[in-house]
Amino acid sequence: MDFEAATLGQFLTLRLGPDGGTFKLNRIGGGQSNPTYFLDWNDRRLVLRKQPKGPILNGAHAIDREYRVLEALVATDVPVPTPVLFNADTSPLGTPFYLMDRVEGRIFTDTSLADVSPNERLLIWMAAAEAMAAMHAIRPESVGLADFGRPGNYFERQIARWDRQYRASPSRRIQPIEQLHRWLENNIPADDGAVALCHGDFRLGNLMFHPTEPRVVAILDWELSTLGHPLADLGFCCMPWHCSPDEYGGLLGIDLDAMKLPTEADFFARYLRARPDSAPLLPFHKAFALYRFAVIFVGISDRALAGSAADPDAAKLAPLAERFAIRGLEIANAQPHET
Repeated sequence: MDFEAATLGQFLTLRLGPDGGTFKLNRIGGGQSNPTYFLDWNDRRLVLRKQPKGPILNGAHAIDREYRVLEALVATDVPVPTPVLFNADTSPLGTPFYLMDRVEGRIFTDTSLADVSPNERLLIWMAAAEAMAAMHAIRPESVGLADFGRPGNYFERQIARWDRQYRASPSRRIQPIEQLHRWLENNIPADDGAVALCHGDFRLGNLMFHPTEPRVVAILDWELSTLGHPLADLGFCCMPWHCSPDEYGGLLGIDLDAMKLPTEADFFARYLRARPDSAPLLPFHKAFALYRFAVIFVGISDRALAGSAADPDAAKLAPLAERFAIRGLEIANAQPHET
């Protein structure tokens, strides 16, 4: 822990009242970019999220944006934890932080849901599609988020951004990434004017489900949220159907029928039931998601080589940069997958 719990306790006494001897603080999810803790205070079960200490890249670890989204959505149909307080000052923890109510439920990191009852697997994935559709149905201006990002030309700006990050890498050039980048540049769909609140990392592992029901009770980790094109979130969430279990836990090659898991078409159809006015999900949107992750894996590889990766197994992820780009090219070229 990079701060004094006693100092936090003094701050919370002023803001929430005496703790009655129940103050407990436990770090969770050690790999997360924003340190996160379970906090018990009187009869309140809370979660604390803070920026990490040390130099912060411009725009990174934006917990103020996370808190702003929670405040904007808490009164809507989008399931989010209830925000409690935001402290922008660097005291008492050395960085800004916020508190939100703890939501009880289940988080699934295995996209195949192998440890879940087969009768629940399809329903869990369908609930994820419905939660995403509810988020995209929100009009940003109606909840005070009209200025939360730059509308228009979203994919053009995103492709340029990820290309800059890729070219800033000291690593060798990766031909499949370069090929996929060229294809994306030449196949950007016409701007249809669609603007939505986008999560930026919408996946099964960032959703909390009811303890016993296949229902999303909270969308978590809004660090990358912005205004963008809703099909960026959808393409990202469809990645498991285009990578294998050894490629970051995908579904490609799994017998979906035998596992009672949905196809990608099933998932998109459920999304369309909730948002029938959505534009079609194109190969471009899925290829873009894989390109973005390929570049992210380049960065992870760079940090592993430099000895600064937070994940001790980061070096094992380096080969995924090329493999994800190849998967994106398979979509672009409409070629069958090889497993």
